[in-house]
Amino acid sequence: MATSSKHILIVEDDASIARLIDIHLQREGYQTTLCDDGLDAQKLLKDNHYDALVLDRMIPGKRGLDVLRWLRGQEKTSLLPVLMVTALTMTDERIRGLNEGADDYLGKPFEPNELVARVAALLRRSVSKVTESFDSHCIQLCEESFEVRIEGELLSLRPLEFKLLQVLMNKPSRVFSREQLLDLVWGIDSFVEERTVDATVKRLRKDLAAFGQGECVQTVRGMGYRFQEKA
Repeated sequence: MATSSKHILIVEDDASIARLIDIHLQREGYQTTLCDDGLDAQKLLKDNHYDALVLDRMIPGKRGLDVLRWLRGQEKTSLLPVLMVTALTMTDERIRGLNEGADDYLGKPFEPNELVARVAALLRRSVSKVTESFDSHCIQLCEESFEVRIEGELLSLRPLEFKLLQVLMNKPSRVFSREQLLDLVWGIDSFVEERTVDATVKRLRKDLAAFGQGECVQTVRGMGYRFQEKA
């Protein structure tokens, strides 16, 4: 049973689906708030604290992807775990949502228990605490304080990107397959597809590139990814 301190914002304009999500999350002990409009969702996110967001892609007022882009650009909500739900289940649409900043993606129709499990997995990843630090020549990662610094400057990473970098830096030069990274970053009980790894790597590289370190996360064609410090 989840603790009542966890507050989930549900943004869904189909009243029957919203109510179904609401009932099942409340049964697990979560607090919930319902919203059926993208603009209203932005106001709620500005004025309140939430631990996770269940976001429908096709909503009035402001579309789900637009809300997602907005919240990733706000300091307050940049790290908020987001599960996007939509009837648009084509692979390209899922990858687009992940590239825009969604942490997970669930197509309609879905089993309510699967949605609850995915929300729980997002929350576990967002609060996981570790105790080691990893340093390269330019990048310092402290897991206890959840900080990454590049030549002394603080880099703010979301939980998934942080954990991915931590796994790669833990064994520099080692090549990790997508399947291995899914197990180590998302967990062996995750529902996430392997292409989600590619989307997360892309976001991590973009964050690192802003500090001139994007090339440290390398693709090994046909095998996976590795952390290789710049020469």
